Amino acid sequence: MKYWKNKRVVVTGGAGFLGTHLVNKLNKQECADVFIPKIEEYDLVKMEDIKRMYSDSTPDIVIHLAAIVGGIGANREHPGKFFYDNLMMGAQLMDIGRQIGIKKFVALGTICCYPKFTPVPFKEEDLWTGYPEETNAPYGLAKKMLLVQSQAYRQQYGFNSIFLMPVNLYGPSDNFNPNTSHVIPALIKKCFDAIKNNDKEIIVWGTGKATREFLYVEDAAEGIMLATENYNKPEPVNLGAGFEISIKNLVEIIVKLTGFKGKIVWDKTKPDGQPRRCLDVSKAEKEFGFKAKTNFEEGLRETIEWYKNSVK
Repeated sequence: MKYWKNKRVVVTGGAGFLGTHLVNKLNKQECADVFIPKIEEYDLVKMEDIKRMYSDSTPDIVIHLAAIVGGIGANREHPGKFFYDNLMMGAQLMDIGRQIGIKKFVALGTICCYPKFTPVPFKEEDLWTGYPEETNAPYGLAKKMLLVQSQAYRQQYGFNSIFLMPVNLYGPSDNFNPNTSHVIPALIKKCFDAIKNNDKEIIVWGTGKATREFLYVEDAAEGIMLATENYNKPEPVNLGAGFEISIKNLVEIIVKLTGFKGKIVWDKTKPDGQPRRCLDVSKAEKEFGFKAKTNFEEGLRETIEWYKNSVK
């Protein structure tokens, strides 16, 4: 609590999925101000908008969550945009932040930074052992450059920037747009749409063999706050729940919880994405005491309940 007292905090992406949950937590602290740069007012890909945003907000701390993101389909359709926009946002935000003397920059990376065939569980020291999975490499590499920049700026300028890599997030207020959503909200929507339309089957991409790890959004927000308060080192840190589940098993759980009674059809012409994803989460616990608390099935129930209420 004392850490945040009278601090001025900018949360880019603060109106988004993760940002909403983080800002709610920050507003319960004694911050002097929590500033959310809205995209309608500040295009954070543009240098002049970044400078104006900093002038308007005068922050002590920047937590950079904003990103152009999407699932496999969106990554394949817009690789150039995903690379350029994410790279320019992060690089310019950090550089201008350094120039104006902010006290701390918290950069959010992504699990997509990791090489395609990283040994499981993913350890932070394996981050540079290969090229990321091809479908989301432009996005993952753009985000990974924030780590390079963080370390270079700490070395040359003594700038306090840290780099966190959250696994796939899920939870209430997630993005359920079928064109840009990730796997959990996409599946939840697919099941409810099928129930509503009396469809006898749903089609799911891939083989179902790929595995993923998921972190409940409230837990992720807690991890970011703990890292901001307590972590001041150059090495990247994973934020995850420390388990993996196959897409096949995930679909079966969501089908059960949503009440869809039809058939699951696997479209094996579509890619699985990275074969396995599961993080080693020991560093986050050791360095700043973060450990995910939310049971996965319980988190899915909360997410499904939120979605049901939002589409009434």
